[in-house]
Amino acid sequence: MFQKILIANRGEIAVRIIQACRDLGVIAVAVYSEADREALHAQIADEAVCIGPARAADSYLNMSNIISAALASGCQAIHPGFGFLSENPDFAEQATQAGLAFIGPTAATIRLMGDKSEAKRNAIAAGVPVASGTDGPLSDFDEAIAEAERIGYPVMLKAASGGGGKGIRVAGNVKELKEAYDSASAEAVANFGDGRLYMEKYIHNPRHIEVQILGDHYGNVVHLFERECSVQRRHQKLIEESPSAFVTPELREKMTQAAVSLAKRVGYRNAGTIEFLVDSDRNFYFCEMNTRIQVEHPVTEQVTGVDLVCEQIRIASGEPLSFGQQDVALRGHAIECRINAEDPARGFAPCPGTLKSLHLPGGPGVRVDSAAYQGYTIPPFYDSMIGKLIVYGVDRTQAIYRMRRALAETLFEGVVTSTDYQMHILCSKAFEDAAFHVNSIADGDFDK
Repeated sequence: MFQKILIANRGEIAVRIIQACRDLGVIAVAVYSEADREALHAQIADEAVCIGPARAADSYLNMSNIISAALASGCQAIHPGFGFLSENPDFAEQATQAGLAFIGPTAATIRLMGDKSEAKRNAIAAGVPVASGTDGPLSDFDEAIAEAERIGYPVMLKAASGGGGKGIRVAGNVKELKEAYDSASAEAVANFGDGRLYMEKYIHNPRHIEVQILGDHYGNVVHLFERECSVQRRHQKLIEESPSAFVTPELREKMTQAAVSLAKRVGYRNAGTIEFLVDSDRNFYFCEMNTRIQVEHPVTEQVTGVDLVCEQIRIASGEPLSFGQQDVALRGHAIECRINAEDPARGFAPCPGTLKSLHLPGGPGVRVDSAAYQGYTIPPFYDSMIGKLIVYGVDRTQAIYRMRRALAETLFEGVVTSTDYQMHILCSKAFEDAAFHVNSIADGDFDK
């Protein structure tokens, strides 16, 4: 086991990793930007190192500064969390070359599965269903026109690199294709430095369902069942749950086995997520793979009893998986709400500011992952998520009631958050009946 780990991230995920380090008896070293000097992760870590100015490009995306901080503080490993450099193969490669363990998959695997076209080819080779589409990135707009005619409208354009809902556009006809192509490519360049796009058949009102997997250095791969992530706004998740009320035992078996098959094919190590789109007839199609821990990992922890972050650290240190597939069972139901400092009434505009006071919920079955505290000033430079509210129930009904109770007890004074909007969704008939899909917010299904 490592003696000291550097956490190359901030916010609630940095706090979560610090907690896992403490549980394992490992020294946690935080990094922080000048804007995050008073951030919780920088205050509670065993050691903290400033790595640059407020701009992420100068701090949390500064590979050389982070690696230098790890070496100078005597760390043996780096945990990237999610976002920032977590899926950057160059960062994983540089860390490894510096003699540091990267708590995640290898650089080669990140590169392979981070390229959507290559990931799709491997999915096909592993026998995983995929939607019809291009074999590789489009060379130009003329090819996009030809491929759209071959595939048939509507089509979806997706960034060949990256994820997180960025660089995705839908076109219903050739007139819409040009705008979709240009805007998706521009967004992909802005977020990933790569404007390449590929195209696939658009599945009408699908579910977004993902499977959590873990793989070790010895060829062992297990799944930890599925998460329902269909409550989204512009491809950004707001509420997640596990298990999915839409997934039947037969579909669960097929999807989880497909995920394990793909992970084994690419020699996957550490935590990862295979994402699928599922149509109304319960046909599922490979979407992408996230080669990191996910924001919504707590719901899986709640229903399986597996500490995913601790398992990540153990795997990276060379230990085999501490359990087999036969040891993992679904128990009860968990729901997560992402708490964002955003104003739904103003188009979900970010609302940085100072938290004058706050009250976080508690009681049976309630968990809060957050880096917020009274007096903390939320900086305007980073993602607007300030925490996650997670509840557990013996079944989905109890979990819904507990989430409503927890949201009602949640108070942030000084900034506007998404909690009232999420309460609206949780109280809707569509959510109660699990009768929703990825476009339900845009379609107003939760307003009926």
